[in-house]
Amino acid sequence: MARLKDKYKNDVVPQMMKDFNYSSVMQVPKIEKVVVNMGVGDAIQNSKLLDEAVAEMAAITGQAPVVTKAKKSIANFKLREGMPIGCKVTLRSDKMYEFLDKLFNISLPRVRDFRGVSDTAFDGRGNYTLGIKEQIIFPEIDFDKVNRTRGMDVVIVTTAQSNDEAKALLEKLGMPFVKNN
Repeated sequence: MARLKDKYKNDVVPQMMKDFNYSSVMQVPKIEKVVVNMGVGDAIQNSKLLDEAVAEMAAITGQAPVVTKAKKSIANFKLREGMPIGCKVTLRSDKMYEFLDKLFNISLPRVRDFRGVSDTAFDGRGNYTLGIKEQIIFPEIDFDKVNRTRGMDVVIVTTAQSNDEAKALLEKLGMPFVKNN
């Protein structure tokens, strides 16, 4: 079983019940899913770039990504409806916890000049979005084989009703938020 899942069940749930005065364990917010999205706008000219992105995403998340296609045609970008322009992965249960554990403890601290992630990127409904500028912070990516650095979005979807609950949940799970002095 994933380390983070153990931590959630044994440490986070009792702590959150105490902090927010929940009457039932089922009221405690939990992480529902993590969506990792990578837009590859350059795939319009060169479709090999998308294959590289798909391979990197599969290595990072341990799951085969879905290729996302353009919803609209945009003439200025030479984009037609239905062209492949990115890839995404939706992680749930054990794979999700393993990915988050790796993200919090290994990958984010490897970011240059890392001081913590913003604590304002919540959407009001308890979901958190994190932008990562380079895929090379993940240990699975071989730095020498990377042709181009790509960014990605990581969306953490929780069952929390408010930003405060979601922040408390992620903080207790070990998300490295910026320390405001």
